[in-house]
Amino acid sequence: MTKYVIGPDVALHLAKDKAAVSEDHQLLAPTLLRSQVLSSLYQAERRGDVTKQEARRQLDYLRSLRVRLLGDRVLQSVAWKIADHLGWPDTFDAEYIALTQLQADAFVTLNPELARAVGGVVEVAPISDLS
Repeated sequence: MTKYVIGPDVALHLAKDKAAVSEDHQLLAPTLLRSQVLSSLYQAERRGDVTKQEARRQLDYLRSLRVRLLGDRVLQSVAWKIADHLGWPDTFDAEYIALTQLQADAFVTLNPELARAVGGVVEVAPISDLS
């Protein structure tokens, strides 16, 4: 079983497309994923990018997606070190990278800049690997 850490961009992309994830994979994310996708969908609805019904459908999909959410003290400590090492202004992305280092085989993101920034720190996989 391959373990992938997914970021909020990937989670929202999967929800939008109602994508199926292979049973051969386990998805992981920091606990902050819940708040980030909730906030993103709320903001999208407020801007008029999605209807309230569509936002709720995507949230329902994400709640049913088997993602193991983690956020212990070790992960936070490693995230701090990664953010410091990479000179980032906060630790949000660093939590995803820390979780990848600690428990996963690869990190999946749709953000090419983030993928380049962490390419030497963790394995980065394309979203197509999830299907």
